[in-house]
Amino acid sequence: MWWALAFLSAVLLGFYDSFKKASLKENAVIPVLFLNTVFSTLILLPLVIKTGWGGWEVQKYILLKSCIVLSSWITGYFAMKHLPLTIVGPINATRPVMVLLGAMLVFGERLNLYQWIGVTLAVVSFFLLSRNGRKEGIDFRKDHWVALLVLAAFLGAISGLYDRYLMAPAESGGAGLDRLQVLSWYNLYQAGMMTVVLLTLWYPRRQHTTPFRWSWTIPCISLFLCGADFLYMWALTDEAALISVVSMIRRSSVVVSFLFGALAFKEKNLKAKAGDLALVLLGMVFLYLGSR
Repeated sequence: MWWALAFLSAVLLGFYDSFKKASLKENAVIPVLFLNTVFSTLILLPLVIKTGWGGWEVQKYILLKSCIVLSSWITGYFAMKHLPLTIVGPINATRPVMVLLGAMLVFGERLNLYQWIGVTLAVVSFFLLSRNGRKEGIDFRKDHWVALLVLAAFLGAISGLYDRYLMAPAESGGAGLDRLQVLSWYNLYQAGMMTVVLLTLWYPRRQHTTPFRWSWTIPCISLFLCGADFLYMWALTDEAALISVVSMIRRSSVVVSFLFGALAFKEKNLKAKAGDLALVLLGMVFLYLGSR
């Protein structure tokens, strides 16, 4: 059932990306991210209380995860604000390729033929997307927003590998942490770190940067993210789960975000991008067949 949980997580993740793009449109990035961490912490506060502190031996692992994820979010949020959602989604869909390489090196995971086909299709889609991006004036080799997005994907891949270690039982070489404790506490730490960033980097310069405006799409970011993360971590507690495959399945969220980009944001060059998206979807089919 781990693959089914991963697919459900992907659907929620697609809505998360879409609400994030809507919230960042002509808006200040840091306050939006700050509120995302605050709302996520409030949603998960009952779990913080229920799971308890657990001691520094537990919290040091969760604190490190918070630093990795927040670094990925900061770079990813700035990139998403300046790039079309129909570009961001497919690029993020290639993130599991990085996870795959790490999983093979760190955890010794091996993929079957169907899974390899799925991964290959995702890689090919990235190169096709870079070609289509030039039609919108986006040079993947020189655009610094694309570079930030790739950095965010790389940090996200590291987080995915680290999650597998955190969730794995101690007898299997992992940290054996409770998924609910990790999910709730790492959001709490991120809220604290983003408070410092907000007060030191954004607030003193707020008059000279993009102004912040409230939108009801902002709490929706947190709502869908918490749901997606819960299902994701639940999937990883299954010892049969392959982190490389779970990460790839999660990237099928691009379907939801692509539709939002086309229908809600009226983005351009959709026919060519739809071909890239089709390759990603075909890759998801092969991953599903390989994980049955």
